[in-house]
Amino acid sequence: MTSLLLKRGIRHCLPLAGKTFACNRVFGTSITYRSLSKLYPSAEKAVKDIPSGSTVLFGGFGLCGIPESLISAISENPRISELTAVSNNAGIDGVGLGKLLNTRQVKRMVASYVGENKEFARQYLSGELEVELVPQGTLAEKIRAGGAGIPAFYTHTGIGTLVETGGIPIKYAKDGDVEIFSEPHCTGVFNGKRYVMEQSISGDFALVKAWKADELGNLVFRASANNFNAPMATAGKVTIVEAEEIVPVGELKPDQIHIPGIHVHRIIKSEKNEKRIEKLTVRQDQAGEAGLPAAMQKRIRIIKRAACEFKDGMYANLGIGMPMLASNYIDPSITVYLQSENGVLGLGPFPTRSEVDPDLINAGKETVTVLQGGSFFSSDVSFGMIRGSRIDMSVLGGMEVSQTGDLANWIVPGKMVKGMGGAVDLVSASGTRVVVTMDHCSKDGSPKILKRCTLPLTGVECVNRIITDMCVFDVVPGKGLLLRELASGCSVDQVRAATGCEFTVAPDVAETY
Repeated sequence: MTSLLLKRGIRHCLPLAGKTFACNRVFGTSITYRSLSKLYPSAEKAVKDIPSGSTVLFGGFGLCGIPESLISAISENPRISELTAVSNNAGIDGVGLGKLLNTRQVKRMVASYVGENKEFARQYLSGELEVELVPQGTLAEKIRAGGAGIPAFYTHTGIGTLVETGGIPIKYAKDGDVEIFSEPHCTGVFNGKRYVMEQSISGDFALVKAWKADELGNLVFRASANNFNAPMATAGKVTIVEAEEIVPVGELKPDQIHIPGIHVHRIIKSEKNEKRIEKLTVRQDQAGEAGLPAAMQKRIRIIKRAACEFKDGMYANLGIGMPMLASNYIDPSITVYLQSENGVLGLGPFPTRSEVDPDLINAGKETVTVLQGGSFFSSDVSFGMIRGSRIDMSVLGGMEVSQTGDLANWIVPGKMVKGMGGAVDLVSASGTRVVVTMDHCSKDGSPKILKRCTLPLTGVECVNRIITDMCVFDVVPGKGLLLRELASGCSVDQVRAATGCEFTVAPDVAETY
């Protein structure tokens, strides 16, 4: 029927912006037509009809790949308020989504990470802002599923934690009590393993940042600026794209397009391309380690020992902070493929100043390089690798570890909240070895290795090895902790005095680092 209509020269009437219609006659099988115009003259006009109370998805990771112009346009329109903002995090104070927090246009944040945004944390802990914290990989999958029309899915991420049981504070009262807690999740058993059910997320609007877009809305992202932009572009009822460059149809090669134009409704050219770098990190000379403060030398001792865990050909993920620094001490005779949750495989060393690229960061928002053979992908693909047990080892920081390998590392209720980030996903992946690096004791001298964790858990019985400034413990399933190694100058008796639970001692224990 379609071919018959084309041969008979039926007129096709297609609406253009501003309710203008254009009719193009079709002859034979050659089709020439103008599609619905998606180009908008400004960010202001592209967002002006966002109603108050909308759920808005914001692409980006930290400050990398954020739709700066669109966010600024919302911040300058006070009629847009009471938003539910869905984003991995909220930028930093006054930058990115931090602008909308300052203008009090966000009622609820759905995010995985608070990070270093002090205003975000202050509003949350003071009861001014509702915050729904979600594991980062679950958040990415909830958005991907929402865009694919899937209402819910099961995941092992969060089993045995407050993610499953509920009880995560969403809104605090002014007196510090909790007004709203997260609800318990439904669970199911598949092949003898327990999973939680997660409902998907879709938005009334999705605001994303692309490197290039054509006039049909086909999108290309650059380096690690893909991150949450790709899944969010598919999950909005109205997707608004801010592109650094808008090119004619046909200039983007079909096999290089990340998001097809069917998902995109409005396009603007970036008006603000500051591309601020959250954590400018450059390569340092290791020759000066001896002159560092004692606290940093202690951390380097832990980091160097952690680097001994890497094996040739291994795929590994390094957590924020101390674990990430272990990459500086990998044995040069071996090859390790470092994966970053924000969509990078093949992380290289920190860049020189001339190599710094704001579109190339790691999960800690630090500037990085990529080795030959490296690749970039979206956050949902990244966590597919993690949940699918493609990562051999994950090295994470810890606030507390129990004698059975429970880990707590994301919140001190009512006092400090960093957010779950990707840690809950990483420790839930079967077959991934989990190594925790941390100080043996807190600043007040209290032990951080305990019979039971006192803080909300990141994962249950998930830790395989603990590396501290005093020793190395292995977690032996069904038996508890085994003291494997001692740090230089530490004795078994000293370790016992600094540890909050019983442990056994390997017969060959010795000072090794």
